Amino acid sequence: MKRNKEEMELNQRLIPLPAFLASYNKNIPASFPQASVAILKKFQGTYPMLFKKGNMWSIDQHRKKLIDWLSVYRDI
Repeated sequence: MKRNKEEMELNQRLIPLPAFLASYNKNIPASFPQASVAILKKFQGTYPMLFKKGNMWSIDQHRKKLIDWLSVYRDI
């Protein structure tokens, strides 16, 4: 139970773009597209309302939306 709480806190923590990028690419399944700084900045520009705290990211808030967006963005 303690481990789940720690993971939840980690996923909700606001982190800078480089830390989010490293965590995202490390934990994403191999069949999913990898992210880059340029891709994350494009995502951030597309969805500015998700970034009310500036350039801070959270796994909990941004990961799923990024995965969904990347599947469409990759096809463009």
